[in-house]
Amino acid sequence: MKVTRIAYSRSLNRGKYVQLAEQAQRLGAVRSKVWREYGSIRGVGIRDRQIRDQWMSDGTAAAFGLPANAWKETLRDSVADVAASREAAKVTVRKAIHHRTGDLGERKRLYTALKHDSWVSDTYLRRLMRRHWKRSSSRVANQIVVRSDAYRAFQLAENGDIWLSVPGLERRQTVKIPLNTTAAPSGTLRLILRFDRVEVHYQVEATELATSKRPCGVGTIGVDKGYSEVLTDSEGVRHGVRLGELLSSESDHRKAKNARRAKLRAVAAKARELGDCAKADRIGRNNLGTVKHDRRKLRFERQVRTETFTAVHRVVDKASHIVVEDLARTFLSRRRLGKNTNRRLAAWTKGVTAEAIANVSERRGSALTLVNAAYTSQVAPCCNVLGHRSGDRLDCTRCRAVWQADHAAAINVLRRNADPDIGLWTPPPRVKQILQQRDRHRTRLPVQDPSTLVRGANHPIQATAPGR
Repeated sequence: MKVTRIAYSRSLNRGKYVQLAEQAQRLGAVRSKVWREYGSIRGVGIRDRQIRDQWMSDGTAAAFGLPANAWKETLRDSVADVAASREAAKVTVRKAIHHRTGDLGERKRLYTALKHDSWVSDTYLRRLMRRHWKRSSSRVANQIVVRSDAYRAFQLAENGDIWLSVPGLERRQTVKIPLNTTAAPSGTLRLILRFDRVEVHYQVEATELATSKRPCGVGTIGVDKGYSEVLTDSEGVRHGVRLGELLSSESDHRKAKNARRAKLRAVAAKARELGDCAKADRIGRNNLGTVKHDRRKLRFERQVRTETFTAVHRVVDKASHIVVEDLARTFLSRRRLGKNTNRRLAAWTKGVTAEAIANVSERRGSALTLVNAAYTSQVAPCCNVLGHRSGDRLDCTRCRAVWQADHAAAINVLRRNADPDIGLWTPPPRVKQILQQRDRHRTRLPVQDPSTLVRGANHPIQATAPGR
């Protein structure tokens, strides 16, 4: 498995950044041209080499004002992005095909045509693809793709940091970038220019990372994904407790910030209506920019990822087998939580948590099992009955025990791994029906008389309460 690593430039000269920004701007025009001309049905079945040869023969490439390797790599990368968006649309189309016909032969024919891109000549598939594969465009103008043999990494003796020498706009001209790392990048590089700094993205084998050499634990643990914390395991330990504070504070900040920006936007619009265009332009230029917003957003996303991956590593330190709920599907909630709560929950980063669990468990050799998530946080583990959920509190309706909802959910997730009746794809209504049937079966069992259960002459055994 490959993972992406990021190195950052350190104290980069302003003149060098301007040169790289100019090159990225021109490459952005190439990327936009690919999406505009081949990001629809016209680009089906066309390879990047065909486009490259056509551009070189008709003089299009000469108008770019770029080195050949630079625009060719951008062309290849853009064509791959278009193909990825097309394949993503095919997932939805396959589901539509499955629901449309029950004839296995017809279904196989449609699947084959979709796979081999011959759906263009089929009216039904063509209509579905046009519906689910929306024509898109690209406004990315801050990236440079550098081939593995087009750059040089070297190390200076002063502090041991790596310097990167990449091609510039002119022939045989290079731009040397100081990096904040002592590990040299390898393979194809993607340079992303943000906030007067260069990010160097590259891929390495997961086995080369220091964290991949850390052994995993020896136990089996069930975990529940949460909002106030990243994970709660079946032993009741909470991991990543700063997540809720990060999400709530960022959501509240964005609410207040956007409200103030809306007022300024209204003032600018009113000034423009009254003919004071200078005032409207001043407000738009000085008060409605996105540089600070983008910088804060990037910093927030990095903090969330750091907190999430740290929490997952702590779980893997304890377990060789992790059982986790599958939250790929959304479950509709009938609870009215209010505008503020819904706004904060909208920033819940369950996708980052799922990515961290999958990556870390694979890198460190821990087994991962996904189970059905339906009603895991509503079943009281003591009696295995549907309890009464109120916030983070779960009350058992039979023995009146009080559980922390996330801890109860983690225990239920661990037990559901061995549940023969509830599979990963069992619908939530069916899961609820199974739980209610088990509860009714337990309540129909006769209550045994403690006086009739004896080990010997003078050793009575306490009877088990119904349903325990």
